[in-house]
Amino acid sequence: MEPDLSLFAAVVEAGSMSAAARNLSLSAAMVSKRIARLEARLGARLLHRTTRTLEPTPRGRRFYEDVVAIMTRIAEAEARVADRSAVPAGPLRVTAPTSFGRLHLAPRLKPFLDLYPEIELTLELSDGYSDLIRERFDLAIRITSATQPGLVSHRLAGNRRVLCAAPAYLSAHGAPSDAAALAGHRLLAAEGQMPWRLIGPEGQFVIDGASHVRTNSSEVVRELTLAGVGIALRSLWDVSGELASGQLVRLLPTIQGSEDAGLFAVHRTGPLPSGAAALLAYLRGLWMPSAPWEA
Repeated sequence: MEPDLSLFAAVVEAGSMSAAARNLSLSAAMVSKRIARLEARLGARLLHRTTRTLEPTPRGRRFYEDVVAIMTRIAEAEARVADRSAVPAGPLRVTAPTSFGRLHLAPRLKPFLDLYPEIELTLELSDGYSDLIRERFDLAIRITSATQPGLVSHRLAGNRRVLCAAPAYLSAHGAPSDAAALAGHRLLAAEGQMPWRLIGPEGQFVIDGASHVRTNSSEVVRELTLAGVGIALRSLWDVSGELASGQLVRLLPTIQGSEDAGLFAVHRTGPLPSGAAALLAYLRGLWMPSAPWEA
């Protein structure tokens, strides 16, 4: 397969040219040059670049899907020629954040397990970063903004965060009229989640303060918010259903959390075990190029 096509797929999955360059042991300048060469040859812009983010254009999304499909077929063909098993099997150890794993991973595993019944899956949920090498995990799902040295990262989705509160809280305390008014409200955050780094029409800013209830659990913050205790900054993957049903109301819609983090699948360098490669492909199909909670 043409190297520039696989490079383009790597850039989309990493979420930035610099991250893709690190994963592939290339210079960022070389990655940028090759992507520009590919766009010039195709006569179409594939990536929309800003100082903070990199996202595929509509044409780029379609092209990425075609490229991944081609790469999958090539891998399958190579496996058949090499007389390797085309059916993933054996132990597969995966770790994921507690809330995300409960809400979005566990409920969607049945089709994958039905497709690959020979896979022996172990799924561990934890809000800490597990040591993939020491704890022998094949794949980690992480919400992070940085690529860790010695690991390969594949971007699966963004992590858009919004301000929200329950109707009961708004009935009792009113809604903030602007960002400055947040200081007069009951804010909710788990340990380590304050200050809030937000972005609005005038750029980035910070809201600092103490959580109205102290807790080390992000899930507790979610339940407190639903109960009407205060205002929280929550990821859309966590509260999109409640926003749609009216259990929560989005506040200050022109303001959201800074988008410096995303949802990544992370693994050690080297060839992926067949089960981990199959799961990675399955998760890409679920959440790329646009995750359902973004709707």
